[in-house]
Amino acid sequence: MGRKVKKSSSSKSIATEGVVVRHRRAFRDYEILKRYEAGLVLIGSEIKSIREHKVDLIGSYARMRGSEIWLVDTYIAAYENANYVTYDVRRERKLLLHKKEISEIREALEERRLTLLPLSLSIRRGRAKIELGIAKGLKNYDKRRRIQERDQERQVARALRHSV
Repeated sequence: MGRKVKKSSSSKSIATEGVVVRHRRAFRDYEILKRYEAGLVLIGSEIKSIREHKVDLIGSYARMRGSEIWLVDTYIAAYENANYVTYDVRRERKLLLHKKEISEIREALEERRLTLLPLSLSIRRGRAKIELGIAKGLKNYDKRRRIQERDQERQVARALRHSV
């Protein structure tokens, strides 16, 4: 299922469905062990800014506070056409998950000392959804090994393509 894009009069693309933004650095700097999908509690015109792709996940993370999970330091721009803006663009936003998922996440964060990162933000059936990943930080030598493996795979694919 592809992303449906609606063209506005100013010829900007507005996402009505699909992935709005990905946190590419998370995939480079961390090994993602498990993924969860959560809903976002938004206020005001934040969903309109998300539909216009005015979101940044760089530097953001999720943390436990009591029995809830909160998304911290995610930038959602103020909507330009709103009459007034009553929220901080980097405010903490509550995430909606099932109790079982929250307990699994709590166990991973406390016992195994892992990190909870947002991987992507998308719109599904008109609702903002965020994909979270329980991640383990990679060392520099792990990153170099990944790059070497990727280069070797490319060379093998190139050799196979040219030998046929």
